Amino acid sequence: MILLDTHVLWWLLDTPERLGPRTLALLSAHPSFASSLSLTELLIKTMVGKFVLPPDFTERVSEQGPSWLSYTASHAASLDRIPELVRHDPFDRMLLAQAYAERIDFLTADRLLLALDHDWIVDARA
Repeated sequence: MILLDTHVLWWLLDTPERLGPRTLALLSAHPSFASSLSLTELLIKTMVGKFVLPPDFTERVSEQGPSWLSYTASHAASLDRIPELVRHDPFDRMLLAQAYAERIDFLTADRLLLALDHDWIVDARA
């Protein structure tokens, strides 16, 4: 199972050519999830004028295959499991905590997150 970072979710919908061949194979072979946090992050970016979220976004996500995964208290309780990111972007921290708590791979192209060198953080460009 795989949790998609917010930008990877957007790439899947808008520019799938940015995803690597191994990533595309993983997505076709394993269940994938989009976090409710990603929707929140994109809505906030839309509200401040940094992004335009299509009105049919949630339906488009579901059509592409990922299931929606809600952020829960057990996910929040895992925030301290990745102390290296204490001052990093809160959405990245919460998404990683969610993947950690669910014991699923996290698909990202964020170099800082990949540099953590956890085997469950997977490069989306590969």
